[in-house]
Order: sequence, then C-alpha cells, then structure tokens
Amino acid sequence: MLLEQLESQLEQARRRRAEALKEGAEELGSVYALAKQLHLSWTAVAHAIKKYTTE
Repeated sequence: MLLEQLESQLEQARRRRAEALKEGAEELGSVYALAKQLHLSWTAVAHAIKKYTTE
C-alpha cells in the first residue's frame, strides 16, 4: 500500500516536471535552448517531455 502510494506520487512528480520542461521549451523556443540553460542533454529533456506529457 505505501509503496503504491509512493509510486503514484513519483509518477505525478514526473508528469509535473515534464509539463514544466515543455513550458520552458515553448518559452525559450526550443528543447535545445532549455536543455542548454539547465545543463542537461537535449535528448533527456525531449524524452521526458514526450514520455510524460503524451497519453
């Protein structure tokens, strides 16, 4: 039960983060620009956005 709750909360956090990444990419004009600003790989950012913002 506790493990299921934690997994659900983790999934919700991933979706919120992906939505924030998507908004950031839209504001900056590209996933690459956002990734560069955050010092992350653009592929990691693009993957998170794709995986957690599409259903």
